[in-house]
Amino acid sequence: MPDLIIIGRNNGKLAELQIALSRKGFGCSLTAYNEDITEYIANQLPDIVIAEVDGYQSGNITREYIQEIKIRTSLPVIALVSGDILENLDVDHNIDDFITTPYDAAELALRIKRILKREVVPEDHETISFEALLIDLASCEVSVEGKKVELTFKEYELLKFLAGNGGRVFTRETLLDKIWGMDYFGGDRTVDVHIRRLRSKIEKPGLSFIETVRNIGYRFRKDED
Repeated sequence: MPDLIIIGRNNGKLAELQIALSRKGFGCSLTAYNEDITEYIANQLPDIVIAEVDGYQSGNITREYIQEIKIRTSLPVIALVSGDILENLDVDHNIDDFITTPYDAAELALRIKRILKREVVPEDHETISFEALLIDLASCEVSVEGKKVELTFKEYELLKFLAGNGGRVFTRETLLDKIWGMDYFGGDRTVDVHIRRLRSKIEKPGLSFIETVRNIGYRFRKDED
């Protein structure tokens, strides 16, 4: 399931939104703006950041926090905004989308899914298997050497796409398009971050699946047979 982090004031309004999104199937946590927020986001690496930007914290400090998060992680950011600052959002390239008060969980869920939308790998088979790796397309589960591996939504989708096109080289830009969608404005560094985290979960010495193609991008190993 997609993992989200909501940043803002830990008030009842955002807590209610967190609960509503959790009920819709999102992994959702709530935190406050602070000097360590960028490091926290980088370590957690959710699929999307939901950032509150209202009259209380719509100044330069909040914008700087969001900019730092964007530069450090390249994660998509959806802003929760009040109507009086809408005119300033259209030039803020650190914001991928926004929703205005009062925050509607159903509408926000649709916007989240739109950002996460990408071209689906054709699922002609119920599983994709390669050596010790097994991807169950029906249950969206991944196992290595018979042991289940916990992946984030983006990690799973990235692995499924690469494994479903074994041997084919994809540029970072292509992977951004296929996995994150054409509406995503973040840099291609996010691909490197997700590949690194994915490798740490499914690979070990003597067992590798994803190859780096120098100056181009990545590919999933192809069966020699």
